Amino acid sequence: MKSLAPSILTVAALIFACTNLLAQNKKILVDVGHGQRFYSDPADKISTELVPTDRLNYMTGELTRNGSAHDASIGYLKKNISTDALAEGDLLFIHAPSVKYTADECKAIERFIKKGGSLFIVMDEDYWGTLAQVNVNDIVTPFGITFKTDNPDKASGGHSQPGVVTKTKYSIPAHGARLVEGGKPFAYNNATEENPFGVYAETTGGGKIIAMGEGMVSLYMTSWEGVNDYQCAEFMGDVIGWLLK
Repeated sequence: MKSLAPSILTVAALIFACTNLLAQNKKILVDVGHGQRFYSDPADKISTELVPTDRLNYMTGELTRNGSAHDASIGYLKKNISTDALAEGDLLFIHAPSVKYTADECKAIERFIKKGGSLFIVMDEDYWGTLAQVNVNDIVTPFGITFKTDNPDKASGGHSQPGVVTKTKYSIPAHGARLVEGGKPFAYNNATEENPFGVYAETTGGGKIIAMGEGMVSLYMTSWEGVNDYQCAEFMGDVIGWLLK
């Protein structure tokens, strides 16, 4: 029996390794091919005045940690978004683009979601890009969601509503945003809950969407206007967990 012990241990180790590998097979695809204002692939070493290297590494590091907590790795889409490219991922992450998506790209994203894929999309206020410049509504309107005009609530500070997406009421940064209509609201300015800037939706095929009209929480900006403890990582952890569930 002693001679079998190493073999048993080896087999057990292989089973554990394979199980762990299978658990890590989800992927978040970050779109960086449409003039994104903030996100880029750290490997490309793009440093700007808006997002210097340290800041980019921090943001992508936080996103990577949130993804890893839900068994997902990060990849980057640097060209046109196609059905083949999306087949490699489970969640498409679009943050503050500045150029239009082609009709083929919009259709590919629509098919991806209808077949059970997830989308996290941010279109902040007009200061960062107008709806005339970026046709994000061509992506979300098939699912009953529409990005609207700038949010009239200008006070700093926001929160999420505990429920399907977020487990608790998280304190999140907000200062100027875009109204988002349709779906089910879950993120608001602290001044009022009449004008949500974050909504979610689910499709009959299992697809999930979160559309945000405020980008600071997904930039992991824990400090803003005298507040230094916004719960960005906690909020994004719940959001990514729900989208990948």
